[in-house]
Amino acid sequence: VKAPGIIPRKSVNEPMSTGLKAIDALIPVGRGQRELVIGDRQTGKTAIILDTMLNQKSVHDNGPEKEKLYCVYVAVGQKRSTVAQFVKVLEERGALEYSIIVAATASDPAPMQFLAPFAGATMGEYFRDNGMHALISYD
Repeated sequence: VKAPGIIPRKSVNEPMSTGLKAIDALIPVGRGQRELVIGDRQTGKTAIILDTMLNQKSVHDNGPEKEKLYCVYVAVGQKRSTVAQFVKVLEERGALEYSIIVAATASDPAPMQFLAPFAGATMGEYFRDNGMHALISYD
């Protein structure tokens, strides 16, 4: 399937709530939009991903089906314990019901780490192709 060019594409007009007031007010993220979050180590990039994924629970519990946002978290080259902590928080808060974790940890072979982002994108495309919304986070 070939992607449409820039001109025929629809503009981003539907917001995606992150649950973080500073982001939602100053630099709102729309559904269908890409957003790069860069920063030094230990500055809270993973915390933004976690908070955004946890914020989707209210929509999944109470919202209509077309508003639901399925989350795909792709961890590449991280420590296995860090990924386990992330999954534990999602599980404790009931967010694993609508989340997929793709982990290629630092101890995994390089080809596995290479393929992990593609696997995450494929899972997100599944939701897109079936008329649903998806958030893919690469960490």
